[in-house]
Amino acid sequence: MNYHKHHKTIADKGYTIISNVFSKEEVDHLIAIISSIDTSKETFRKSKDLFAIRQFLKEIPEVNSFIFNENLKSIIKNLFGSDYFVVKSIYFDKPETSNWYVSYHQDLTISVNEKKEIPNFGPWTNKQNQFAVQPPTDVLENIFTIRIHLDDTDEQNGALKVVPQSHAKGIYRPENIDWRIETEDFCKVEKGGIMIMKPLLLHGSNRSVSGKRRRVIHIEFSDKELPEDLKWSEQLLI
Repeated sequence: MNYHKHHKTIADKGYTIISNVFSKEEVDHLIAIISSIDTSKETFRKSKDLFAIRQFLKEIPEVNSFIFNENLKSIIKNLFGSDYFVVKSIYFDKPETSNWYVSYHQDLTISVNEKKEIPNFGPWTNKQNQFAVQPPTDVLENIFTIRIHLDDTDEQNGALKVVPQSHAKGIYRPENIDWRIETEDFCKVEKGGIMIMKPLLLHGSNRSVSGKRRRVIHIEFSDKELPEDLKWSEQLLI
């Protein structure tokens, strides 16, 4: 694998796509574990358009050994180093008939264990007993996200669309996107592949029109400890 190429692509465009990180058997095993769980917990969100599990790796620890296979651990080590750890994980299932549309946005919050008044941290939210806060930009710039695709995903079934290079422009409000100078990429990822992206990359997704399912495991990583004894709510060593 050309790690230098992927590292440069992430730096330049804010994302990259790597195929065949997980075998069909590994993906099928992950799907089987997820399909067998009790979905009545507070961290599970269910609607006709979306099923989501927050704190996914905490809620379903049986998946961890399959997710962090040798391929993924090698990718993380070679692209980012050995000091990174998990700070957030979510499972998304956009069903075949979903009309779920996500407008362009940046991922501007982190999940933490409690609310504390700390300079330059805010605003705060609390969803499903989970505190989230917008940290200083340098904390966000340090994070990277890996999206593991359990289905073939393209622009017909809600693949991410992104604005390349927008990750390097700080806080970039969607209403200020100048389409005279910006471009849009659709991130087509095959089953078993991954997309790596920076959270400040502007991204969204369209409604599914193909009748095909889209299941994704979203995991965020950092190597930074937070100030004043504030803790990541989901810190997990790889």
